Amino acid sequence: MTPALAPLTPNEAIALFTRTRARSDALAAPLSPEDTMLQSMEDASPVKWHLAHTTWFFEEFILKPRVPDYRSPDDRFAFLFNSYYTQAGPRHARDKRGLVSRPGGQAVRDYRAHVEDSLATLLMQRREDGDEIAGLVELGCHHEMQHQELLVTDLLHGLSFNPLLPVYKEPEPLEVTAGTELRFDSHEGGLVEIGHDGAGFAYDCEGPRHKTFLSPYEIANRPVTNRDWIGFIEDGGYGDARHWLMEGLAVAQREDWQHPLYWWQQDGTWWTFTLRGPQPVALEAPVVHVSYYEADAFARWAGARLPTEAEHELAFRDRPIAGNLMGDGDDIGMLRPMPGAGVWGDVWEWTASDFAPYPGFRPPEGALGEYNGKFMVNQRVLRGGSCATPREQMRATYRTFFYPHQRWQMMGLRLARDVA
Repeated sequence: MTPALAPLTPNEAIALFTRTRARSDALAAPLSPEDTMLQSMEDASPVKWHLAHTTWFFEEFILKPRVPDYRSPDDRFAFLFNSYYTQAGPRHARDKRGLVSRPGGQAVRDYRAHVEDSLATLLMQRREDGDEIAGLVELGCHHEMQHQELLVTDLLHGLSFNPLLPVYKEPEPLEVTAGTELRFDSHEGGLVEIGHDGAGFAYDCEGPRHKTFLSPYEIANRPVTNRDWIGFIEDGGYGDARHWLMEGLAVAQREDWQHPLYWWQQDGTWWTFTLRGPQPVALEAPVVHVSYYEADAFARWAGARLPTEAEHELAFRDRPIAGNLMGDGDDIGMLRPMPGAGVWGDVWEWTASDFAPYPGFRPPEGALGEYNGKFMVNQRVLRGGSCATPREQMRATYRTFFYPHQRWQMMGLRLARDVA
């Protein structure tokens, strides 16, 4: 975590904590106990586990080290709900989380309430380490926001296997909107600075701010749409090896990719499974649930390329953080990409950049140093946030990262081109 220049006050930390926890509760509210147990693959986790793990984070990194008389409701929770923090102790197998039927849903809700009450009490004490505690609460809240995004995308993947095609959020008709004409905006490049400047919250991997050189480039004014993608499909793009990286083509053939995840064709119309159940593909909305390999192949087919993360940040860092993002409280947002020409929200946009440390990066000491640093290999950076990213988490320097074959997140793309 990069420390904020102006640490949160206890009241500010409590307010952020309260908002964040309430959003998780709102996301889980429509679900049955059976829904919260779904784990459809190793990459995904059950809703119940997300609710418990984010609670364990506050307990493990704030309460246990700083409150001598703190007692967990169950010491076994530390084993069940640790994720990948090896320095925090042993943990349950990731691919077996869906088999943990107990503790039940009420026990997890009681655990959340216990930790919330204990943390609120701690924050109201006058302590010499109050600023450090407030900073850790802020980190814990942003950690929970990441899991809120995972919660809904993991849930979508799990529900997609149900032949009843269940609905999480009530269907709403999309307004009929005209498509946004594709345009490329020019940028001179040169020696630029990117990365977090130290003002406000950021994850450790967003810094240090540093200089990098960019050649002149153009970047699209909107993400690639479903209409664009159907053109790629109809032109045989999935079967044309000229557009594909060798590894990507091998994965596409092995997995029999013929279209984005959750799509199917019925009576000549493309349909997709969403959190609102089955829906016709919205032609002018950004394409979503495509891998890096597919995004790269599409860009080559379109005579373009994917932008680097530095190009993306330079082009859009002065744009206000507004768009189709996850909201607060009961108004959690659309939770699906919408037609338009937004920069923030809708879909995370694949970049051509490896998830690698910036020059001078040093992870924090201790288990929290495992948060990002140990994942800096074989993954690609995405920028821009999605319809499942909480609004107050977004900033222009935010880097998320996934493996190039993964598709279950809200992943799309925006094109870029070199300038001769």
